[in-house]
Amino acid sequence: MAEGKPAASDEEAAAVRRSGWRIWLRRLSVAAAVAVVLPFILTPLYLFVRPVSTLMVWDLMTLQGYSRTWVDLDDIAPSMKQAVVMSEDGQFCFHDGVDWAQLRSVLSRDGGPNRGASTITMQTVKNVFLWPSRSYIRKGLEIPLALYADLVWSKRRTLEIYLNIAELGPNVYGVEAAAQYYYKKPASKLSRREAALIAAALPNPAVRNPLKPSRAQRTLSRIIERRVGQSGAYVECLKP
Repeated sequence: MAEGKPAASDEEAAAVRRSGWRIWLRRLSVAAAVAVVLPFILTPLYLFVRPVSTLMVWDLMTLQGYSRTWVDLDDIAPSMKQAVVMSEDGQFCFHDGVDWAQLRSVLSRDGGPNRGASTITMQTVKNVFLWPSRSYIRKGLEIPLALYADLVWSKRRTLEIYLNIAELGPNVYGVEAAAQYYYKKPASKLSRREAALIAAALPNPAVRNPLKPSRAQRTLSRIIERRVGQSGAYVECLKP
């Protein structure tokens, strides 16, 4: 009988290990299910609630803090709204959250995930729900989330969220905080030139400083200014 005890003990230990693995697998499955479902629950909620971005949450978790002052879309200078649309997503008013033609063009040209294919809607859901690093997985998640967001949010609401969560400086989020940080004025008072320089800082405000623009930034900002003057029908969906 004594010889049988170690075998039983080994079996019990193995059973405990299997049970432990099952518990962790269940926990991971629940976490994955929550991660998938949560954006579809929060998106309608964000019709009324002011969201924060995952980068803002990270800044809080790492004790860096951040600067963000939410402003309504109508309290942002028209030139700022137009500059971002004409710089980031000229077809914003016309697509369903994904610019399919642009996406196909970029994928066939570059053969991989690329910011050039990202619409404002895709960037917004990425900022709110996903992580910043590029990957096929993130791009694959962006597309259904952007399509869903475009069904739930108006174009005005999508742009309002984007302009209040986009990173525009070191721990600076949203155009109101950026306007105060760079120009000591509210976003409603930004000139076309200032708006173009802020828009030109996207997508890398850590490198592109509107107050110290490189030659390439100045060239880009002038292009954006011209596009703002020609925006017309491209920004019709932003009217109240």
